[in-house]
Amino acid sequence: MSKRVLAAAVLAAFTGVGVASCEEAPSPEERGRSIAMEHCAACHATAADDASALPEAPAFRDLGARYDVGLLEEALAEGIITGHPDMPEVVLDPEDIDAFIAYLRSIQVPR
Repeated sequence: MSKRVLAAAVLAAFTGVGVASCEEAPSPEERGRSIAMEHCAACHATAADDASALPEAPAFRDLGARYDVGLLEEALAEGIITGHPDMPEVVLDPEDIDAFIAYLRSIQVPR
């Protein structure tokens, strides 16, 4: 085995390239669903058919009836803050914001 091939094999092993790279990355919607589950599901209905743990917390699937969910982009980048103390401030990076909004769009109830 040449030194170049050996070096490439070692580099691939340390960087996870190879067999592990054949796994598909989650879609933006799947990633957005994970974000919703992690940060929001304790209060909100985050799926297309579940109930909110807190009745006053709107179901994510109905947000599109109130406003364009894409408008949440700026609020998510700056940190959503509400008038009630129980909702934590959530700040997401741009890729997570895109994934979260893609997920929200994917579960909206048709009007």
